[in-house]
Amino acid sequence: MTDATMTHAKPSGTADFRPVVLVPVFNHERAIGAMVDAILTHPVPCLLIDDGSSERCAAVLRDLAATHADRVTLIRLDRNQGKGAAVMAGFEAALRAGYTHALQIDADGQHDAGCIPAFFDVAQRHPDAIVCGTPVYDASVPRGRLIGRYVTHVWVWIHTLSFAIRDSMCGLRVYPLASVVPLVRTQRIGHRMEFDTEVIVHLVWRGAPVLNIATPVTYPIDGVSHFRMWRDNVRISWMHTRLFFGMLGRLPTLVARKLARKLA
Repeated sequence: MTDATMTHAKPSGTADFRPVVLVPVFNHERAIGAMVDAILTHPVPCLLIDDGSSERCAAVLRDLAATHADRVTLIRLDRNQGKGAAVMAGFEAALRAGYTHALQIDADGQHDAGCIPAFFDVAQRHPDAIVCGTPVYDASVPRGRLIGRYVTHVWVWIHTLSFAIRDSMCGLRVYPLASVVPLVRTQRIGHRMEFDTEVIVHLVWRGAPVLNIATPVTYPIDGVSHFRMWRDNVRISWMHTRLFFGMLGRLPTLVARKLARKLA
């Protein structure tokens, strides 16, 4: 990993809650400017992770970081490694910079940055929880995406023996860095489209609570999607295989935890 631009946006918040907005970016030069502007309407710093984008996108990101040097930090990965790898690099950078929580939001404009205060409000009141977006779709959502997501939801409920995670694929969520950084340092987590689901299942296995917030999701007509039907579906299928056998090894713990909740 190389640092193309490293500004010095300061952690904000209380001594115990210092959040940052983390945006993984790969060739989203048309959408990222509006996303950064929307993020910066809130009094929070922003960390952009350039996942080996083309020079055209990289130039846009450098300009954004220079224009907002007091609030935007830019990290560039020297080659494209996948959304998950970019987010994990962001976790490490955020922790080094002194932040306690990172709100992940996608760069493509699907998510409403207006939700950021609500997510951080819940995270500040529940600092050990993952605050996860539950999509509320409009008419722009492709039907195939909905079907695929539901299949993953069912598998996640099996993997965790729980309905705690309402949507494991939403790219809008807050992570407590004290929980997620040790996880990604020691556990193999997929680097690409499987990341969002795999990391939250592992966090739930480790006992992290999940709080779900409804959030609007729109699929822009001219949006850039890096999902590759066959390649990424194979990765996701292999991820579910790994998680299923991981669940079997944790089955006594998961059952005991479920019984304890019922008896509490």
